[in-house]
Amino acid sequence: MTTRSLAARDATELTAYRVGALLLGMGTLHFVAPKPFDGIVPAELPGDARFYTYASGAAELGVGALLLARRTRRFGALAAVALFLGVFPANLNMCRLWWDKPWAMRIVALARLPLQVPMITTALKIRRNS
Repeated sequence: MTTRSLAARDATELTAYRVGALLLGMGTLHFVAPKPFDGIVPAELPGDARFYTYASGAAELGVGALLLARRTRRFGALAAVALFLGVFPANLNMCRLWWDKPWAMRIVALARLPLQVPMITTALKIRRNS
C-alpha cells in the first residue's frame, strides 16, 4: 500500500467517523425530541408524522453505526446516500412551511437544500475509499 493510499484511507476513516457520529446524534434527537421533526414531515404522506420521525431516526442510527465499523463502511456509505436522498422531501417541505417565518429560519431551511450535495458526495467518497 502506498503512502498516498494510506493517507486517503486515514482521511476516509476520520470522515466516516464524523459522518457516523453526526448521524448517530441526529438519529438520537429524533427519539429524544421528536416534535420538531414531526413538524417537517410532508402532510401528503399517509399515516402519522411520528412514524416517519421514528423511522428516519432509526435509519440515521443504523447508517451511523454502519459507517463506524470498517467491515460495514462501504455498505453504510451507500445507505447514507440513500438516506440523504430520502430525507430531501422533508427538507423541501421545511422550506415551504418556514417561508413565512423570520428571515433567519428561512435561511436555515434554504441552506439545508444545497448541503445535501456535499453530504451525498462525501458518502460516495467514503464508499470509494473504504
